Amino acid sequence: MNVRNCRKCGKLFNHIMGMPVCPECKEKLEKKFQEVKKYIREHSMSGIKEVAEACEIDPGQIQQWIREERLEFTEDSPVKIPCENCGEMIRSGKYCDKCKREMTNNLQSVIEKPKKVDQGPKKVQSTGNKMRFLDR
Repeated sequence: MNVRNCRKCGKLFNHIMGMPVCPECKEKLEKKFQEVKKYIREHSMSGIKEVAEACEIDPGQIQQWIREERLEFTEDSPVKIPCENCGEMIRSGKYCDKCKREMTNNLQSVIEKPKKVDQGPKKVQSTGNKMRFLDR
């Protein structure tokens, strides 16, 4: 059993996986997420700071939801975050499309496909005129 203190409220809880946050705080955070999501739908041109102030939440939490691809803003929205690899501004996730393609290609090139071993034609040994005995 893995017992930890909640990162938000300090309460002890049984931690299984993910962020070390107790179930009550997770539920509160999920309600805040739904509130932020609703606000963004109604005010699509708002920036992260505006959304954070209106919903009374840390801007870092909003950025985390964007990185996790839980939140995505429209094409015309001023909200963009930098790609973690090249710095290009993106709407959601950690990496831009170009960096994702490059990483995929690099991984595929590292993983070698098994090569078929060409054994060539099998040589048939001629038995010639040798005598064989079955009872030996």
